[in-house]
Amino acid sequence: MAYIELSDASVEFSIYNAHSRSLRRDLLNRVGGRVGSFQSDRVTVQALSNINLSLRPGDRVGLVGHNGAGKSTLLRVLSGAYEPSSGTANIVGKVSSLLDFTMGMDPELTGRENIVLRGVFLGMPFSQARALVPEIIEFSELGSYIDLPLRTYSSGMMLRLAFAVSTAVQPDIILLDELISVGDASFAEKAKDRLDKLVSAAGILVFASHSHAALTAYCTTAVRLQGGRIVSHGQIDQILDEGVSVATTVPSPP
Repeated sequence: MAYIELSDASVEFSIYNAHSRSLRRDLLNRVGGRVGSFQSDRVTVQALSNINLSLRPGDRVGLVGHNGAGKSTLLRVLSGAYEPSSGTANIVGKVSSLLDFTMGMDPELTGRENIVLRGVFLGMPFSQARALVPEIIEFSELGSYIDLPLRTYSSGMMLRLAFAVSTAVQPDIILLDELISVGDASFAEKAKDRLDKLVSAAGILVFASHSHAALTAYCTTAVRLQGGRIVSHGQIDQILDEGVSVATTVPSPP
């Protein structure tokens, strides 16, 4: 049975040779969280603090919060890309991390070769990745381009190929950072249908987004993050309404 269990999970980044406050601000914008300490040769960013989260099959949870709140960092912990600096993160089940689609792909290799490379990067055995090549070529609609180097592809073509590989196998857990926009209108509709089927069949969905409409369509509950901490967790409508309430009560700057 797939499940996610985070207990007091925290993530800290130590950045060396950082000597200015402007760098501190830049780091916070990139990874979220808050500055834990600042020394002459190091800045420490507390990206996540004491996260407790328990998810079971059937859970569809949205991650909400302002930019820099820690949503992407939390997704990367759930994907296994980051290990907690303290606390524990137990993730059981096959995870599909739809975060960095092109990670693991080589621009000098052909599209066909990158199907296998990306598949293995996602944890598939070579035999499985090779067996999926025909179906992925058909879905991506790349035709003869599939045997050209990836560096000759447009950004849209590259995303179509990466999406086709990343969604070729049904996972137990889906991690999604915003909805995917790939290709023209007809391909985008096909991609959405494929993603909807994956989400419906998956045990657990964790979806970070700023779109209330998308969150309401896919999620039943939500977690609000602020400064790397969970500040509320409840039904999706309740958490989204809470965010609107906070936004409307903050006084305007003079």
